[in-house]
Amino acid sequence: MEYIERDITQKLLDWKNSPDRKPLVLRGARQIGKSWAVEHFGKRHYDHLAVFNFDRKRELAEVFEKTKDPSRILQELAFFTDVPLLPERTLLFFDEIQECKEALNALKYFCEDAPEYHIIAAGSLLGVAINEGNFSFPVGKVSFLQMFPVSFKEYLRAANAKLYGQLAGFQGTFDALPAIVFNEAESYYHAYQVCGGLPMSARSMIWGKGVEAVEKVLDDNLMAYEIDFSKHALQTDIPKIHAIWKSTPEQLSRENNKFVYRVVREGARAREYENALQWLVDAGMIYQVKLCEKPELPLSFYENSSAFKVYLLDIGLLRKLSKLPAEIFVTATQLFTEFKGAVAENFVLTSLLAQGFDMPNYWTLQGNKAEVDFLIADRLSVVPIEVKSDRRISGKSFAEYDKKYQPELRIRFSMNNIKKDGNLLNLPIFMADWTGSYLHK
Repeated sequence: MEYIERDITQKLLDWKNSPDRKPLVLRGARQIGKSWAVEHFGKRHYDHLAVFNFDRKRELAEVFEKTKDPSRILQELAFFTDVPLLPERTLLFFDEIQECKEALNALKYFCEDAPEYHIIAAGSLLGVAINEGNFSFPVGKVSFLQMFPVSFKEYLRAANAKLYGQLAGFQGTFDALPAIVFNEAESYYHAYQVCGGLPMSARSMIWGKGVEAVEKVLDDNLMAYEIDFSKHALQTDIPKIHAIWKSTPEQLSRENNKFVYRVVREGARAREYENALQWLVDAGMIYQVKLCEKPELPLSFYENSSAFKVYLLDIGLLRKLSKLPAEIFVTATQLFTEFKGAVAENFVLTSLLAQGFDMPNYWTLQGNKAEVDFLIADRLSVVPIEVKSDRRISGKSFAEYDKKYQPELRIRFSMNNIKKDGNLLNLPIFMADWTGSYLHK
């Protein structure tokens, strides 16, 4: 069967083998492959897999409403599955757990009284439910793991294992890629820009089902997300959530990309729309990158929460929401130049998050005379990152930052080859998923 091997499998295996294992809560937006990843992992690494979906079987909630005793819960759950619920040997998967607050709270008692049972819980809108105060959350009794869409690295590994191995062989080195490797990787990167990282869309692209199939998957997912707005958000926030969601491409196409409420609606103010914006952030559907006024540790201490940019969880969705045709990524056109940079920034951001970096910040010189796309904290350093969508790397902002703060390392992503020049490291943008190997080196 054709499938994309996900890097999160190794993290799940580490959790399984941990001597301090607690019930695991897997977070992430809808349609990114959480359920598939857990079930795939359960089938490969356990004797049995028992799936309990709280959205499909509403009767499951009654089990957890009656008791908090793990032994009694397990007796009741046995009626909902054909597999034995055995300690160590069966993976219990509680899917869409945000639909049952008692089930989430019960994880505390499994941690304390039945740690021999392996439990993974997942929920697409779990972040929304938690932040709205709908749960008595078992603080300290569960572990968390965040999941993201299919990364370019995962996509390439499935599409061309040989090329993936060649790129991986250069990670952490300052040697330029051979032209044949560079050109082929660039071609796959452009294909990924079209389909993005939603698993069904990526699979359609990899296994040659055609751009038409990719477009349909993305259309269906956009529709599903908008249905979620109507089903799960407060009635008063629904039109505001729709407006912010649909304004994201226009926000990114602005000259400095800064989020402006009047782009959402003429005369709109922050206090009217901030709850709707937070709903999208909590749902994992957009990312909020805040201004950092002083690039020192901790970055969060110097954040300006009133100035921020927003990006989408996936560049395929961004393309589709922007109504951009697939061929625009392989056709030179001046009409696409500015927004092409926004897509590249979105790609690098999702890559950094998937590698485990905290949400980056961005930096501007007073008066917006210069701007650096991202700042990330790496151990005791602040690393500035500049993103260029093609081979043209002109611009004074990065030099201004270097002059003012003299960082040990600056990283520029572009469509140029690997090159180290003093404290400036240029990496091809399609190697963003290997950023960590360069920092740790």
